[in-house]
Amino acid sequence: MTTLRALIAAGLVVATFGWAVAKLPAPAPLDEKANAAAEEKKAKDASAADAAKAAQARAEDRVAARYIAEQKAKGKTVTPQMGPSSQPAAAPAKAGMKAPAKKQ
Repeated sequence: MTTLRALIAAGLVVATFGWAVAKLPAPAPLDEKANAAAEEKKAKDASAADAAKAAQARAEDRVAARYIAEQKAKGKTVTPQMGPSSQPAAAPAKAGMKAPAKKQ
């Protein structure tokens, strides 16, 4: 019986919340100052994300180097394997030279 009451109460909460959200008015359009502030915040968040990504990459490199050094101390040879998502950056083409043709 208590399970049935709990289900009914949960249904009423969900229905009431849905009705309340449906009644909310549309947000007002942003003015120039708000648009400028939003763009500034977006740029700031993007630079913070780039900094976090760079810090993550440095941490991963430190961990990998430490692991390789520990394995070398034990006498084991470790060759790091690159995953499909970690492709090395392509070298820029020299002027006057054609890029090698890809084999199909």
